[in-house]
Amino acid sequence: MTLEELRQKIDKIDTDLLRLLNERSDIVHEVGLLKKREGLAIYAPEREDALLKSLIAKSAGRLPEKSIRAIYREIMSAALALEEDLKIAYLGPPGTWTHQASISKFGNSVEYLPQPNLADVFDQVTRQLADYGVVPIENSTEGAVTHTLDLFADSPLKICAQIFMPIENNLMAKCARDEIKVFYSHPQVFAQCRHWLGLHFNTIPLVETTSTAAAAEIAAEEPGAAVLGGALLAEMHGLTMLERSIQDLSTNTTRFLVISPRTCPPTGKDRTSLMFSVKDEPGSLHRALEPFEEFRINLSKIESRPSKRRAWEYFFFVDIAGHCEEDKLVAALGQLEKHCSFVKLLGSYPDTGRPGDAEAGD
Repeated sequence: MTLEELRQKIDKIDTDLLRLLNERSDIVHEVGLLKKREGLAIYAPEREDALLKSLIAKSAGRLPEKSIRAIYREIMSAALALEEDLKIAYLGPPGTWTHQASISKFGNSVEYLPQPNLADVFDQVTRQLADYGVVPIENSTEGAVTHTLDLFADSPLKICAQIFMPIENNLMAKCARDEIKVFYSHPQVFAQCRHWLGLHFNTIPLVETTSTAAAAEIAAEEPGAAVLGGALLAEMHGLTMLERSIQDLSTNTTRFLVISPRTCPPTGKDRTSLMFSVKDEPGSLHRALEPFEEFRINLSKIESRPSKRRAWEYFFFVDIAGHCEEDKLVAALGQLEKHCSFVKLLGSYPDTGRPGDAEAGD
């Protein structure tokens, strides 16, 4: 076939795709009306998980899994925007990793509300000024984001989804590499690139900023300044990419949580997060954890934080396998409460999105 004939075939397929997408949008609109009548959440992480797994399983063409996820992320984003003027609060400013994680989950068609700190993300969702919030919870290199853990103690919000974002830090500037006089970035990014910086720029000063986006703004204006951060910053601030993927560990990943007023229904592969405080007596933590062993429930994470309510009192944050509506989890949590002065369920949500998993979308 000639080039023109091939292009005509592509044009016809594109026309058919657009017609089908509009038909899909009409049905999505009806779904939105039905959800509103029945008081259901517009965003459904459990539906996301089932839909994308099904699409990937059915695919038998050239499109790789990564491309299918990217295409359907934007289709689903447009659908969410049709169902409701969806607003997503996140830790800003624009260009941060939390911003990029939010886009990877909700796409580009919804409205994003950058917030100056994590407390404001929680506040926006609590006061219903945003439908959902996205907050970092832990990094595979640097560990837990403790301020996020602390905010859950007094918040009514629940976890409804998680996002795993591979962190690829890059060297960007408006000057040449040998003209760099100072580096700007968030302290966590400097920590993630510590070995690389020591190897290549051990005499150049490092200046910490509140975010990588704030660092990029400085680097865009200050002669001899460079920034370490995500590739989106170069696009947003007109910076030149001098070197890619400079983080010390190639597996560096940050986990983010999606918070909302309600948690997620069971999907068959779920994770439950909770927090508790044990009674101040010998062996109390051991007794508190015994029900998970008794009911053979996998405990995948535990973090402790000062409760800030009483001296030497601690909250324990735990991630466990399964959904809070499952019988064995209901029984285990009932046993847990007998050994604790405080227990709070933070939510159950699809245990997907880890590097190597098929991520989902509706």
